[in-house]
Amino acid sequence: MVAFILFLLMFFLNPSSGDERTPIDWEAGSVEFDRRLGDDVRRLINDVVFTHEDTRMYCDSAYLYSEANNLRAFSNIVIKVSDTVTIYGDRLFYDGNRRWAELTGNVRMVDPQMTLYTEYLEYDLNKNTANYIDGGRIIDAENELTSKWGFYYADIKEFFFRDNVVLVNPEYVMETDTMMYNTATEIAYFFGPTTIVSDENTIFCRNGWYDTRNDIARFSRDAFFTNQKQSMTGDSVFYDRNRNYGRAVNNVLIRDSVENVIITGHFAEHFEDLGLSVITRQAVMTMIADNDSLFLHADTLKSVFHAETDERELFAYHRARFYRSDLQGLSDSIVYRLTDSIIAMYHEPVLWSDMYQLTARRIEVKTTENEVEWVQLHDAAFIISQEDTLGFNQMKGRTMHGHFRDNALWRVDVDGNGETIFFIRENEGDLVGINKAVSSNIIIFVDGAEVTGIQFVRQPEAVLFPPEDLSEEDRLLRNFQWLDHRRPKGKFDIFEWR
Repeated sequence: MVAFILFLLMFFLNPSSGDERTPIDWEAGSVEFDRRLGDDVRRLINDVVFTHEDTRMYCDSAYLYSEANNLRAFSNIVIKVSDTVTIYGDRLFYDGNRRWAELTGNVRMVDPQMTLYTEYLEYDLNKNTANYIDGGRIIDAENELTSKWGFYYADIKEFFFRDNVVLVNPEYVMETDTMMYNTATEIAYFFGPTTIVSDENTIFCRNGWYDTRNDIARFSRDAFFTNQKQSMTGDSVFYDRNRNYGRAVNNVLIRDSVENVIITGHFAEHFEDLGLSVITRQAVMTMIADNDSLFLHADTLKSVFHAETDERELFAYHRARFYRSDLQGLSDSIVYRLTDSIIAMYHEPVLWSDMYQLTARRIEVKTTENEVEWVQLHDAAFIISQEDTLGFNQMKGRTMHGHFRDNALWRVDVDGNGETIFFIRENEGDLVGINKAVSSNIIIFVDGAEVTGIQFVRQPEAVLFPPEDLSEEDRLLRNFQWLDHRRPKGKFDIFEWR
């Protein structure tokens, strides 16, 4: 153990053991000695050239310290680090034992891909690395990058930057806290809060990469993408600026600030040139209102903007369901035209408003300032409300037009093949009978569940039956379906397809 400790002491106390230093060779127009500077100090003047291993250094004048194997050089400094890297500056200190250079004043480092400008630069020729600590600027074919601190690996053409990093491109400006940038591939990697601003949009994230040559990027950790009308966030966002294409994965949120609509899901694609966004995987659209928002879910949600007409449409297809406290519905497909605020429901649609169930082959709902104005039922139209445990009030026809006031149905126009069944009661509520009527066209006035008036426009046939004269089967119109078990009772029910 004592011998081992003595060996370690000898090794560390003699750091030069095993190291054979290479003296610095030199050439100069003239040489001066000044013993006041030291016995081993030479002052070299005019066309000074130093050679150390495979590195050549040029300057106007210098002090060479032969014993210490280092030098200080002044004016018109040029260091040929390699065939591709050259450094310029006003002053140089070079340590030949460590092969380490320190340059100050108007420093430039040039390689075929870029030029670095700074006032202070350290260069390690053994590792072929450079770093600055008090501000630097890098310029390549298309980009200009500035930062407080930078570190460069010359062999792999890679920079690391910290503090106030700004990358300026003709198309955008990128600001970040920490960045790695490869001057050969022109790909930037960022590892802190990052903002990319262009005329078209703004992007924010905390991690990701940007291929500045091909304008392709991936952003993660609080990724955020916004333009003048829409914004998109997600755990991971991919963006191709040349194609104006974006893709977001997991916890995706798209907000349309103009239409006051929010769309969420776990996978989204945005085609900016087409004005198209597609969202899947737990996709939900929220139409925001002051008093009562509408929540809609489907397998796929799609937003289409028609630039030529300045109109936008929202599509929800396959098992679409929506909920608002005063209006619920479901169908295989739904189209919402934001220009005229009309919701069109296709393929076995069902609409619920208060106590009424509305069905048809196609349903259109017109809204104004988030209130239902009218409902149009096309083909096989059917409106039902539950009277009590004894039966249902029913309206049926080829088409129907339902009028709403204060979000409540107050009038129904039946056009073609009209049929009705209503439970008629006295003012006190006692059941008088069951009215069955047939007429080509019918106008029905309602107040809540109560029928306040009926107008038979063409060829009416109406009979008031005592309740005991009608069987349960006779109390139902043909194709009657009561679908209350499928009705969304809350906003989370939109995810259940029954």
